[in-house]
This record gives sequence, C-alpha cells and structure tokens, in this order.
Amino acid sequence: MANPISAGDTAWILTSSAMVLLMTPGLAFFYGGMVRKKNILSTLNLSFIMMGVIGVQWVLYGYTLAFGKNVAGLFGDLSYLGFSGVTGVPGPYADNIPHLAFAAFQMMFAVITPALITGAFVERIRFKTFLVFAVLWATIVYDPLCHWVWGDGGWMGAMGALDFAGGTVVHIAAGFSALAFAIAIGPRKGFPKAPMEPHNIPYTVLGAGLLWFGWFGFNAGSSLAADGLASYAFVNTNTATAAAAVSWMLVSWADAGKPSVLGIATGAVVGLVAITPAAGFVTPLSAIAIGAVAAPISYYAIRFRQKRNLDESLDVWACHGMAGTWGALATGLFAAPEVNEAVGLFYGNPGQFGIQAVSVAVTICFVFLVTFILTKVLGGIMGLRVETLEEEVGLDLSEHGERAYS
Repeated sequence: MANPISAGDTAWILTSSAMVLLMTPGLAFFYGGMVRKKNILSTLNLSFIMMGVIGVQWVLYGYTLAFGKNVAGLFGDLSYLGFSGVTGVPGPYADNIPHLAFAAFQMMFAVITPALITGAFVERIRFKTFLVFAVLWATIVYDPLCHWVWGDGGWMGAMGALDFAGGTVVHIAAGFSALAFAIAIGPRKGFPKAPMEPHNIPYTVLGAGLLWFGWFGFNAGSSLAADGLASYAFVNTNTATAAAAVSWMLVSWADAGKPSVLGIATGAVVGLVAITPAAGFVTPLSAIAIGAVAAPISYYAIRFRQKRNLDESLDVWACHGMAGTWGALATGLFAAPEVNEAVGLFYGNPGQFGIQAVSVAVTICFVFLVTFILTKVLGGIMGLRVETLEEEVGLDLSEHGERAYS
C-alpha cells in the first residue's frame, strides 16, 4: 500500500507551524513597544511564557479536548491524552500529512490566543495569577471553542459556520475576553490623566512585521496542503493587510492631521485579523474590501473605548474582537464558490450570513461571561493586580527583579 503522506504538504505544514510560533515573539514586541519602559520585560514575558505553558498544556490534554472524539458537540474526549495515538501516520483531520504535524500546527494557535489577551492588562497584572488564568482559560474557553468550530462533530462547524483560520476561535475569543478582563482588573494607576506613551514604537513596527510574516503560515497553512487554496489564503492575507494599513493611514490622517506610524502598524494587524476567517473563502478583490472596512471599524472602536475611559490598555478588543467580528460576518457576505465550496450572501446564499451571525453572537457571549467569572474568582482567591507601590516601580523590577535598560 502506498504511503498517503505528501512530503510537500507535510513540509509546508511544519514550516507554517514554525511561522505561527514566531508570531508570539512578534506579538511580544508589538505589545512591548507600546508600554512604558519600566514594564517591557513583563510585557514581553506575558507572551513568551505562553510558548512554554500552553506548549505543555496542549500535549498533556489541550489537544484532546479540542480535537478528540466528539462529546455532544461540545468538546473532545480523552482519546488523545498526552498525545496518545497522535503519531506520524495520517490522522482524522487530514489524510495527506502526519497526525502529529496537524497537532503541532494547531498547538501554535493555542499558544498565541491567550498571549493576545495580555494586551488588556499589561503594567498591572500579577504574574502568578496570569499563569493560572492562562491554563484555566485555555482549558475551559479555548479548547471547547476550538472543538465547536473545528473539531469533528463540533456543533458550530456542524451548523455550517465558516472560520478558515481562527477569526472566531482566536480573535473574537481573545478580543472579548480581553474586554472582560480589563473591566474586572480596573485601570492602571493614574489612568487616564497620567502620561502613558509608548516607549519604543520601532519595537511595535518590528512586531507588526513579524506578525505579518508569520500570518502567512497562520492563514495559508490552514489549507493543510501546499495547494491552490493555500495560494488564495496567502494572497488574500497580504491583500487585506495592505488595504487595512493604507485605510488606517488615511483615516488617522484625516482625523488627527498626521499619518501615525503606530497607527499604520496597528492597521496592518487589524487587516490580518479581519481576513483570517475569510482567507480561504474569498477572492483578492473581496480581501481588499474586508481589510479596508476593518481599519475604520477598529479605529473608531478605539475612539469609543477612550471616550468610555476604559483602560483596555493595548486595544485587544478593538483590534482583535471587533476586526474578528467583522471578518467572520464578512465571510458570510463574500464567500465565493470559485474559491471554495462555501457561498456567501453576495453570491446568492443569505443563510450563510445568518449562520455567521449566530456563531459570532454565541462566541462573544460565551467567552465574555466565562472570562469575567474566571477573573472575578481568581481575583478573590489570588488577586489580579500587583500592589500600588509595585505598579509604580514597574513590573520588570517588582515581578521579575530585572531591568530592560541599564
């Protein structure tokens, strides 16, 4: 019997997995440049440590909760506990690559998602509480949601919800969880009157560039093959990101009088987020529309957040939650039969938009409520934030005993 594994597809998925892992240090720099210099090591570490913590959690039990045999459409069973049965032969989710390669690829998504949330509570989070939160959030929010959408038999996927590479599973989940956490933990000391300017915007631009690069693995790798669909996802990713960067530049230029470099980098990330659920379902022209519309949605979501004096510090909700919501809904509008089997409203199937809307609404309610309850419980048991003096000194020294700059 011939070996069904494709060497080319396997090489692409392993390469994509490495690219997606690089996104987490990229995110660390993207966030790190936007905080004050007394908190950069803390901010970098909140992302970096997820490669360790979730890298272990996923192998022990996270993968089986997300992709194990279906239990009532809600989560996977324990058949893959400790990666038992996850081997070098093809698995149930792809017959052209090793099961182990698929699990490794999905691991990188599980790693970056809780890291995204950290932008909501930088400069005041108690590190040990965050570690417990990350493990619990991955277990009771991310892993079940992942099963709902991508797991064999998950109820959302069975309903027909489209999420090519994580608009719902990653970005809506992280964005609205970030909003819940920010409300629970409260603002930084001195917010909004004290100056809290980004200390190193070049770091943020570097981080955005690393994210843009890694996102090709994130989206095009989700084809699970080196094929035409991966090519669509690759081109759509770049196209939407480019459109969003330009769109944000123009919006900020018109609104503030000058084109912000930080804004352009943020706009690019917003475009990456928005195209994620749609990348393997739409045409490049539709990708332009998705990216161009995403930028003002997130831009004015930030404005709304600022007017409400909510210290969701690095705008995870506005950039990931709102752009992810738009991207998921836009998939129901723009999904083109020439790209994939799915058909959106603009191609004659209004039902798909309805399915997308239901999946978005349920995800938002689920992640917000569970995260808010989780933060309140942890706050009562462990405390969410550092003491006032520790916050004033900075988390680099008070939490880690180190300085980034001598």
